[in-house]
Amino acid sequence: MALKGFVHGRLACGCRLSFREGVEGSPVTVMLDLKSPSCAVSGHMSGLPLYDYREAIRMPTRLLPPKEEGYEEEG
Repeated sequence: MALKGFVHGRLACGCRLSFREGVEGSPVTVMLDLKSPSCAVSGHMSGLPLYDYREAIRMPTRLLPPKEEGYEEEG
């Protein structure tokens, strides 16, 4: 699979990203190509992949309440 589109990017902190072909289940790997001297994010290290831990992308780790059906107003 060949990557199409962007090859490099820049974060707001100034760090430079590169995009590489990923592994099975993840088509693209985002790498921190070069850490900016002004970057204050301790987790940014040159040459390491960046991962997205947002809850919206993860599978839920707890049971969700059952979905409620429609309700009627009282009164």
